[in-house]
Amino acid sequence: MESQDGTIALTGQIGLIWKQTKAPLLVPFLKVMVVVCLAMSVMLFEERVYMGIVIVFLKLLGRKPEKMYKWEAIKDDVELGNSAYPMVLIQIPMYNEKEVYQLSIGAACGLSWPADRIIIQVLDDSTDRAIKSMVEQECKRWASKGINIKYEIRDNRNGYKAGALKEGMKHSYVKQCDYVAIFDADFQPEPDFLYRTIPFLINNPEIALVQARWKFVNSDECLMTRMQEMSLDYHFIVEQEVGSSTYAFFGFNGTAGVWRISALNEAGGWKDRTTVEDMDLAVRASLKGWKFVYVGNLKVKNELPSTFKAYRYQQHRWSCGPANLFKKMAIEIIRNRKVSLWKKFYVIYSFFFVRKIVAHIVTFVFYCVVLPTTVFVPEVQVPKWGAVYIPSIITLLNAVGTPRSLHLVMFWILFENVMSLHRTKATFIGLLEAGRVNEWVVTEKLGDALKAKSGAKASKRTHIRMGERLHLLELGVGAYLFFSGCYDMGFGKNRYFIFLFLQSIAFFIAGFGYVGTFVPTS
Repeated sequence: MESQDGTIALTGQIGLIWKQTKAPLLVPFLKVMVVVCLAMSVMLFEERVYMGIVIVFLKLLGRKPEKMYKWEAIKDDVELGNSAYPMVLIQIPMYNEKEVYQLSIGAACGLSWPADRIIIQVLDDSTDRAIKSMVEQECKRWASKGINIKYEIRDNRNGYKAGALKEGMKHSYVKQCDYVAIFDADFQPEPDFLYRTIPFLINNPEIALVQARWKFVNSDECLMTRMQEMSLDYHFIVEQEVGSSTYAFFGFNGTAGVWRISALNEAGGWKDRTTVEDMDLAVRASLKGWKFVYVGNLKVKNELPSTFKAYRYQQHRWSCGPANLFKKMAIEIIRNRKVSLWKKFYVIYSFFFVRKIVAHIVTFVFYCVVLPTTVFVPEVQVPKWGAVYIPSIITLLNAVGTPRSLHLVMFWILFENVMSLHRTKATFIGLLEAGRVNEWVVTEKLGDALKAKSGAKASKRTHIRMGERLHLLELGVGAYLFFSGCYDMGFGKNRYFIFLFLQSIAFFIAGFGYVGTFVPTS
């Protein structure tokens, strides 16, 4: 009886403390957070609607880059011979790329371009001696076939990819080249890639960069890769297209693009001050007055990260880097006198603030923290337009980029909300320049490795590494959402519990590591 009385007394004390703190502290704070989150939701909504309107007009008007800029195919000249073709450098940065190095080198060496007007440069930062040896042998094999291929290494990994690219530009033979095409180790350009991109640069001296679209060879590998495809298709089909077609701005994707070397140098070359060296270079070049063109109908095959671990590292880099770059360059962009006020506004507000900061923060803070918390505080109401209508329209506008996956849109919402936990954390790390701000982990590529592994070994690996697959942050958020759902179902009036239960399940699935592909040992 005493223990029961003690429990009742403790419960009463907790209830009293809750009542005393809720009215003066929690209610005002939560009301402010709701207003802030609604404001951010409206910003994101306006951005998505604007993008949608522009894309519709672009489709109706049939505006293609070949019509917007001068584009003429390079013609053979009997007198000039191959010298009619500009010298092109192909850079392939790689790091322990055992599974894909042959694919990328083979695709680069298979580009249709006069052999004496192209230089393939393999920048190998591998730390595994066996892999290093294999990459070198592959380069020698292609060299024996008459391909002008250079195998370059360095004695450190300073600056990671940016450092490798910067070091690669220092070699004497690069001075012969007018343009540089960059392909990450898992990218496989089609043979006509240079014939379709270089004419933009030859005929339009104001263009610094030609960016191609990514095509994913493993999008059907698992549900996680399908979710990634939906997000990235929107980025390429809508965001990049709008930025290019309105002459505003779009970021270099770090690969599958061709740079005018003189523009690259004028912008200050490669810098390793953030984990998004590609975006950094693009912003600096844009501030110098250079233009970029995006060719959406030119697709380059590549691989999506199919393990949850690899995807988390990639998303940390892609979220932390832009936030950190925004902090470093905001004042410089505002003070710049070479670009128009409209372009400055577009880069600062639309490209950086809304897409790289607001989009991540509002997704997690609003739908995974604030909304569930209002269940316990009935004094704070979220209007239906903010809780239901706006996110529904934003979701549909995002989903149109991948029509084949429209039936998976609910899974996509739940998965994106789970990933928003890491993106929000990474965004704050970038803004505050905290501990992992410059963490650069190469995204693991599997190539055809999975096809060679047996299901039995995969099962064995799953049991052995169960402990390593636990993610406490996801489990913690999942538990809070589940508790909120239970309270809402029992005592609340919001009827958010269906969403809260579904979202908590998504967090639990990720928390226990049942996301993506499991890679068995050899």
